[in-house]
Amino acid sequence: MNPIISIIMFAAAISLLLILVSLIIPQTGPDTDKLSPYECGFDPLGSARLPFSMRFFLIAILFLLFDLEIALLLPLPWANQLPEITQTFLWAMSIIILLTLGLIYEWIQGGLEWAE
Repeated sequence: MNPIISIIMFAAAISLLLILVSLIIPQTGPDTDKLSPYECGFDPLGSARLPFSMRFFLIAILFLLFDLEIALLLPLPWANQLPEITQTFLWAMSIIILLTLGLIYEWIQGGLEWAE
């Protein structure tokens, strides 16, 4: 038998088995606390309309920025196969230096301090 056909049949069999098991297992009713707007189970203490602090947004943006840095630098070890290794290294170092300078600037300006 062709290996591709056997893999497709195996995947289809597992999918059908999982569908049948989910239909056989009884559905439990949702909890009333889970249906409330606040899933934590207790009533809110204050108004839900209070604005967020800009510190939350700053930390979130910094996290995304450094997460993006890792995504950009992840292919760097495989770039050693390129003919111009120095150019790849210089681009990677320029990204790291630019982000480090931005982090130092935020640190000096006091944007990373949580308490005022």
